[in-house]
Amino acid sequence: MLQNKYGLVGKNISYSFSKNYFTERFKKNNDLVNSYENFDIQEISEFSQILKFNPALAGLNITIPYKESVVPFLDSLSKNAAKIGAVNTIKIGVDGKLKGFNTDYYGFKKALEPLLKSNHKNALILGTGGASKGVAFALEKLGISYTFVSRNATEKAISYQQINSNTFENFQIIINCTPLGTSPKIEQFPPIPYDFFTTEHIAFDLIYNPEETEFLKRAKQKGAVIKNGMEMLVFQAEKAWEIWNK
Repeated sequence: MLQNKYGLVGKNISYSFSKNYFTERFKKNNDLVNSYENFDIQEISEFSQILKFNPALAGLNITIPYKESVVPFLDSLSKNAAKIGAVNTIKIGVDGKLKGFNTDYYGFKKALEPLLKSNHKNALILGTGGASKGVAFALEKLGISYTFVSRNATEKAISYQQINSNTFENFQIIINCTPLGTSPKIEQFPPIPYDFFTTEHIAFDLIYNPEETEFLKRAKQKGAVIKNGMEMLVFQAEKAWEIWNK
């Protein structure tokens, strides 16, 4: 049996769940041949070197901050990845061709859906990076309107300074797509007025380490329903597995 190698490409990813998850996945399948490793790079320009020195690569996961910048390195994109403009899963064909997929949107949609009630009509997406694009696509599929929040207001986003009680009345789902609060910098959190959270709100954090970020803690204190990114991650990882093994 030929050895296939899989891996995660990102920056400062020693904390990542993926290596352990997929290593365990191989064990469950009694697969002692395939392997998974972290490719921690400082610049996306190093991506070509990963491919060059790892000819057995059959698939990759992509994480922060390369979900958008990896796209020019690929030969093709799935329809959804092309619409989203960000990739978190790559399948490498036997011909060496790279095809990009986005399983973030699928994972997020499946994780959020059970929490939704009739009052959850609009969402605030904190952050404008690659992960936020998958989240926005999922919200579209669910029929939920959304607005991006960025450090500076743009045509496509409001700024953190613009968020007030009125914003919280109009947006019942707040989603953290920034890395603020990720271990080891667990004291950090997005600068929003947490006092305006209520029992009518959902606070969803894509971060899964720590299990309860400062963002989630503060929302929970005001009665909001909270959820971290672990279930989303499992769903998107399983979708990646399916893509690699099709």
